[in-house]
Amino acid sequence: MSPSSDRARLIALGCSITALAISTPASLADDTKNLEGPALTVYSTAQPDFDPKMFLDSRRGGPVDAFFAREVPGFAVIREGRSIELSKGLGEIRFTDVAAYIDPTSVSFRDLTARGTQVLEQNFEFDLVSPAKLLAKYVDREITLHFDDRESVPVIRGRLLSAAGNTAVLETGDGIQIVPTGDARISMGELPGGLITKPTLVWKLNAATGGTHQIETSYQTRGLTWRADYNLTLNGDDTEGSINSWVTLLNISGSSYSNARLKLVAGDVQLIRPSQMNRARGMMMAEAAAYDSPPTGFQEESFFEYHLYTLPRRTDIKSNGTQQITLFPPVNGFKVVKELLYRGSGLQGASWGREPVTNRGYGAGSGGDVEVFIEFENERDNGLGIPMPAGKIRIFKTNPNDGALEFLGEDLIGHTPRNETIRVKTGDAFDVIGERTQVDFKLDKSRRTMTETWSIEIRNQKSVVQQVTIEEPMYRWRTWEITDSSVPFTKVDARNVRWQLDVEPEGSGTVVYTVKYTW
Repeated sequence: MSPSSDRARLIALGCSITALAISTPASLADDTKNLEGPALTVYSTAQPDFDPKMFLDSRRGGPVDAFFAREVPGFAVIREGRSIELSKGLGEIRFTDVAAYIDPTSVSFRDLTARGTQVLEQNFEFDLVSPAKLLAKYVDREITLHFDDRESVPVIRGRLLSAAGNTAVLETGDGIQIVPTGDARISMGELPGGLITKPTLVWKLNAATGGTHQIETSYQTRGLTWRADYNLTLNGDDTEGSINSWVTLLNISGSSYSNARLKLVAGDVQLIRPSQMNRARGMMMAEAAAYDSPPTGFQEESFFEYHLYTLPRRTDIKSNGTQQITLFPPVNGFKVVKELLYRGSGLQGASWGREPVTNRGYGAGSGGDVEVFIEFENERDNGLGIPMPAGKIRIFKTNPNDGALEFLGEDLIGHTPRNETIRVKTGDAFDVIGERTQVDFKLDKSRRTMTETWSIEIRNQKSVVQQVTIEEPMYRWRTWEITDSSVPFTKVDARNVRWQLDVEPEGSGTVVYTVKYTW
């Protein structure tokens, strides 16, 4: 895709390049009240296993700086409206309380009150106050060092010649002194020019009219992302489930946003990074929600080729932290299916080579536990039909003996539109065991045929019948035929076969099959 088309996509998402001339539609100017305060649209490139809290905890004790913000898998577009006083003609306005990690080329400015206001120049000032920068600015100026724990020479005053680390070089009345500053309180005069306490956007304007103007600015910043989390609770016989969901929002953008309007983008959004031409993959959902969300959750809408999730209330987004917001209201009583699956060959996903595998022992291991899966249909008829972004899903069940909610396991899900199947693994069965044995193997290279026979035994140590699915890949060659099977089978696809086996309590069941390969 060409850079021009990339730019067009970003402009369509609100990441426009600085506007040099602004004309204001009347409809926008009439709705100035709703533009007051910040509005955030947050995009995520996080993988489902991304943990915002763990990510933030990894920097505890270290600086939350621009390098750390660039590691956040996501970004945001911030839009804010403010009322300001403008003088007719040339002037300057300053916006403080903006994010520290702005992409200056993404900033846009609009005067919603008057037509003809022009932006002549734009600056982003981010040279924030710090001890090192203050000392650097005070070179050749007088400072005072106070040592509260010293009885002798508690105060040293002089002209600062240099400062590095915890050491300062001063010119005093007693000559040049090299003074350790680690235990000192340092006092100086006013704040030097060029240093500011908050990141600031500055515009030089040419205003056609003076007075109170409603203006709007937007910009793109690093340091914000989100991820979905789900809690699935099973009923007593594992036939129904209840689910609730959260959005975990991470903000290390260098600013907090009070009384903010919040949107989350679900879609494949392309972003051109300064250091590399790559695609920033967003959270993706393909379908609209199949129900009306009450105010406790996000409201979904289609926008361009993406989907927006809008929080129908304002919220406070704190700096340098995470917070959880309900994604959609809890859904109760939908149907689920528990499946026990035995895949003993351990060769799932193996690729056919250029020649058939004729080694007798290939794939002959018995390995593999009986895995436990929970599956449900994300359909309106099942009480769901909810587009679900990728994230972590945790499975719980109530213990009937004491009513405690017990954790069964967790898994990751991909982006799942409505009318699709969600399948998660909880772990491995304890009381159901599988064993796989190669009974026979014959190879006839002259006739280009190979046959082998397998016996798969499932043992059930529980007090109730267990239905187990056995899955076998035909991994030796692409042309194969099952010539004999003790239990009816189902061909799943070009290389996989399944059997369903009901195993009696404290009993066992066996599948024996023969497969013939030709080439």
